[in-house]
Amino acid sequence: MPTSRTTPVHPAFVDDRAAEWLGVEVLRAEFGDVLIRMQLREEMLNGYGVAQGGMVTAFADVAFALACNDPNGDGSTVTVASGLDINFVNPGFAGRTLTARATLVSQTGRSGLFDIRVAQGTPDGGEETLAELRGRSRTIPNPSHRTP
Repeated sequence: MPTSRTTPVHPAFVDDRAAEWLGVEVLRAEFGDVLIRMQLREEMLNGYGVAQGGMVTAFADVAFALACNDPNGDGSTVTVASGLDINFVNPGFAGRTLTARATLVSQTGRSGLFDIRVAQGTPDGGEETLAELRGRSRTIPNPSHRTP
């Protein structure tokens, strides 16, 4: 699946090598509301033949990171995960298209709370929830702006 590498839609996505390897495509990237998708590949499965939990979490984390960071920000700060809880609801299967939607629930000062839903397409054309996540974020000075 192609990524949005040639025309990045969010500064946090430009050099995200993990998102590139996952094959993430950004469908919508606004502060507090992000939708991404990817194809679940064979090398993303565990020994039971279903999606490895870390792969699902990494995919959701891409949506979380994009939702936490304002694409129109000045770059002086970044917002990072301070914690994440995940509940797996259904197994994921190779060849299915996954989507992740991250939405801002609450933000106070430098702390934020986000919900992330990972879903997969079903053979009948429907959709089912794969995992639900609750992410906590913290805004910090951009570490790339530090002087050594």
